[in-house]
Amino acid sequence: MKVKRPYAAVCLVSAILLSCPAAAQGAAFQPAQSTADPASARPQPGEYQPLTPEERFTWFVKSTVGFPSLAGGVISSAWGTEFNSPREYGPNWKGFAKRYGMRLTGVSVGNALEAGLGAVLGDDPRYFSAQGRPFRQRVLHIVKFTFITYKTDGSTGPNYSFYAADVGNNFLSNLWRAPSESDAQHAIVRIGEGFLGRMASNAFNEFWPDVKRRLYK
Repeated sequence: MKVKRPYAAVCLVSAILLSCPAAAQGAAFQPAQSTADPASARPQPGEYQPLTPEERFTWFVKSTVGFPSLAGGVISSAWGTEFNSPREYGPNWKGFAKRYGMRLTGVSVGNALEAGLGAVLGDDPRYFSAQGRPFRQRVLHIVKFTFITYKTDGSTGPNYSFYAADVGNNFLSNLWRAPSESDAQHAIVRIGEGFLGRMASNAFNEFWPDVKRRLYK
């Protein structure tokens, strides 16, 4: 029997690939929101090394077209196509392509803004884990570093570059989004989703090394 709308299956397969270490290792870029290994522990006082311009550019590339980002785009685009959201794109493969392109454009703009503003403000977009601490403290660390980041002097403070990039990108993208979602209300919802996405990325970087060690003992 021919499946006319296999987008849910595409979403499921992509989710499996995203969680598969072998697939990630075979990708052009390794999964990361950081240029450091996800298992890199939070630096001790005096040990922090700020990003170089080359490392900041590498973060931008990996965060934009790394395997997790591209696979996440497939999942979200398949989901949107299955439920025809936004409706202007249609529940078909052409609509899927439009949704994927829209999502990739937004990710690119947001990461470029964060990388550029971060260079000026001294914000580090990388995540450093709280390995070795109790589970509750690690969860609190994930939440905390959704809103704060390291500065060039090794101190921590509000991640202004991420705030500005998340807000700026989601309002700016109203200029080229489908009419049904190009208003302030939808932009505000996307801003909230941006913070949740950053938190989810932190959680992955925090706990995936532990999961991988258990799976491949």
